[in-house]
Amino acid sequence: MPNTIALAKNYTGLLDEVYRSASVTADLTSDSTMSRAGANANEIIYPQITVSGLGDYDRNSGYTTGAVDLKWKTTAFNYDRGTKISVDVMDNEESRNLAFGMAGAELMREKVAPEADAFTFATLASLDNISTATGTIDNASQFLDALLTAWNKMDEAEVPQEGRLLYATATLLNSVMALDTTKSREILAKFQAKKVVPQARFYTTIEMLDGKTEGEEIGHYRKAADAQDINFMIIHKPAIIKFDKHVASNIIPASSNPEADADIIKYRKYGIVDAYANKRAGIYRHSKA
Repeated sequence: MPNTIALAKNYTGLLDEVYRSASVTADLTSDSTMSRAGANANEIIYPQITVSGLGDYDRNSGYTTGAVDLKWKTTAFNYDRGTKISVDVMDNEESRNLAFGMAGAELMREKVAPEADAFTFATLASLDNISTATGTIDNASQFLDALLTAWNKMDEAEVPQEGRLLYATATLLNSVMALDTTKSREILAKFQAKKVVPQARFYTTIEMLDGKTEGEEIGHYRKAADAQDINFMIIHKPAIIKFDKHVASNIIPASSNPEADADIIKYRKYGIVDAYANKRAGIYRHSKA
């Protein structure tokens, strides 16, 4: 995709930039020490443990014999994305050094953060054996009822209450916060954190644009044809596997560029978003019908 750069005329020091929130899923990042390299370079393995239960104690023969089953589960890295942006040195000079100077920041804020959030939510929302509900939520009262239903569902599944994070659309979360009632405060206080998620990052499935084929040259992502809008998700952080194995963010000056008189920004992120097989009850998704 070619660069589009307007030359500066009357420089004001202000930048017309797209509004974008920073990443809202950064607090889901896992402790990578709980995993280790797998047999293949693109895999990690993590421990999964189960123990047998109690048996009847016999005064003659004593205890029943229990067992510990420790297995190492394998999962593959599922996120490998990157881009290279070139800015001609004259284009940069004639735009008052804004073209290159702001490109990296804009890339992170406008593209990297939203895509990371959308991929995280869509990946977790489409996992097997998570708790799901579908329906229309028209007002704050209905949202509170849906939150209580979800909370009770996780309680019944014996998901620890500590570490539950609430992610919801701005319309829903702001509507409950605006109530400012005892009930609303008590329900919201149950969660370790509450995050507003733009609807454009909150889908059950997304399509990752490859940046190469016709119609996908712009890269980034889009809502999949069969996707549902997500109303809210409750995520128990210890249930999640989310970390980056490799992040490369480099600047190559024009003097080191053998192909063109242009400065280059390179960015690549290689990582994983998944959930432990025995902890899928720690993910609750409520989506629109």
